[in-house]
This record gives sequence, structure tokens and C-alpha cells, in this order.
Amino acid sequence: MTGEAEKIGAFIARWQPSGGAERANYQMFLTELAGILGVPLPDPAQETNRHNDYVFERSVAFKHPDGSQTTGFIDLYKRDCFVLEAKQSGKRTSKPDANQLALLPEDAGQIKAGTAARGTRRWDTALLAARRQAEDYAKALPKEHGWPPFLVVVDVGHCIELYADFVRQGKNYAQFPDRRGYRIMLEDLHDEAVRERLRLVWTDPMSLDPARKSAEVTRDIAARLAKVALAVEKRGHAPGKVAEFLMRCLFTMFAEDVELLPSGAFTRLLEQMKEAPEKFKFALEDPWKAMNTGGYSGIINEVVKRFNGGLFAQPEAIALEPDEIHELWVAAQRNWQ
Repeated sequence: MTGEAEKIGAFIARWQPSGGAERANYQMFLTELAGILGVPLPDPAQETNRHNDYVFERSVAFKHPDGSQTTGFIDLYKRDCFVLEAKQSGKRTSKPDANQLALLPEDAGQIKAGTAARGTRRWDTALLAARRQAEDYAKALPKEHGWPPFLVVVDVGHCIELYADFVRQGKNYAQFPDRRGYRIMLEDLHDEAVRERLRLVWTDPMSLDPARKSAEVTRDIAARLAKVALAVEKRGHAPGKVAEFLMRCLFTMFAEDVELLPSGAFTRLLEQMKEAPEKFKFALEDPWKAMNTGGYSGIINEVVKRFNGGLFAQPEAIALEPDEIHELWVAAQRNWQ
């Protein structure tokens, strides 16, 4: 194992057994997590909130309809980045462990089992309540701070949940990046991509906005396809035919990324055709014919679904030069979901 991998492994091993009340653990856990991620540590809190932009226990005022006001405390706040709410769950078990059995009655009565047992319905409910609490804190922030792009829910020693609203209007904090990946288990910190996502939540959260990434990808792909279209039209192909051909290419790229086609099948085909451009036209027409009717495509060695709508009714491809095939191959590697 590398030094970094050992450091992450030690962090996970140290915190997975944690339990009890979150107040006992969460600040230390988040401080050590910041070290794992390589992000700045929270600042010491000051007496007034004027400069408390990245601190533990940041106070906010809740105003009530009757005119009264109460004070709440955000577990960890970073301006323009996130509001974080921490909880501490307990391990799911039906029997007390040996250490608990050995305790004196007066000590056993002081055991804190945490918010809820992990993996239970009560645990899910507790994390959802923590998310709502984080949203309430975000709503109570000063107007000049605005809504943060992220709400973060941490179950100390177990998982981290991310919710994002890049419009920053507080109306749609959604699971980020999606419902399958919004919950980061502690073991997932071994994944560099996961750690980078968390680093950006701490340091540059708006760079995670899919709309920004989509715009960048769209510009890049548009430039590549324009280059291909111009070269093909100069060889005498009608603009309408070129447009139809490129549309079939684009839809096929989308289809493989949403698994309507076998994952990566079209991208691999394009990669192969860079070395055999004389076969390119026939290679593309084979799966397109199968996509029009549904059935077996020999070139990708897969049975494919039927795609209606007429896009592949005339599955004609256009011969391309190796550098033009390369442009399509680069475009196909983008995430078309």
C-alpha cells in the first residue's frame, strides 16, 4: 500500500468503531477528514459572526411568526460551500457485546447508542431529519450569505451524504451526484474520484455543477463535429446527408451510455476503425441495421434492441479519414447520459 492508502485505511479503521453522541466525536472526525482530503481546517470561531465563515458551531437566528427568536448552531459551516449536520449512529446489533456485559450497572446506564442503529428504518429517518435540519439552518443564514450550494449530512464513522442546489435558491436540494451515489460510505474514501468530489465540495463546489460541465462538453463536441462535417462536405457530401449521419452517431453514443446498447460497444468500434478506416462505413452500418429492426449485429457481436422513430430506417454511414474517426471516438468517450 502507498503512504496515502495507508493513511486512509488508518482513518477508516480508527473511526468505524465510533459511537455514542455526535457531540463527543464529530469535530475531531471532520478535522481528521479535512486532513485526508487535503483541505483547510476550520477557523477558530470569533465572538461575533462577522468573520465566522468556516467554523464549527456557527450560530444562526431562527425567527418565528410570533416575533420571537431562537438560536441554532450549525455543526460545520463554510460560506458559499455547505451547511453540514452531523449525527452519530450505532452499529446494528441484537445483543450487547462483551464489553457492555462486563460493565457495572451504573456505568452501563451511561452508554449512548447513537441516533439510531445503522441500516434500520429509524436510521434512514434520522438522516432525513438531519437533512431537513441542515436546510433549516441554511434558510436562517444572513441574506448576504445566500443559500449554500451543498447540504452535507455526516454519520460519524459511517457515511457522508451530499445534497446540491446549484441554482442556490434553496428550492431543490437534490441527491448529488444522483440517488445511487449521494451516500458515500467511509470505505469509499479509498476511491480518488470520491475524495476529489469531497475536496471540491470544500473548496470549489460550483465546479461540480453538471450544467457547467454539460456546457463545456457541448462546446467541445460541437467543435469536433463541426470539423468532421466541414471536411465531409468539402468532399462533396450533401449537408443534409451529413447531418443525418452525425445524428445517428450522436444517438448511438447516447444509447450506449444509457445502456440501451451494450456499454462501450460503439466507442470500442470507433477505436478499432481508427486503424481500419476503409472498413468504417460498413462497420457502422451493421449495428445501425440491427438497431432499425432489432437483432444480431455481427460487428459488435451483440443482439441489440429495436429503435423506432425512423432514425435508422436508412442506416447509411459516410466514409471518414482516420483523424475524423478519431474526433468521433473522442466525442463518444464523453458521458452522454
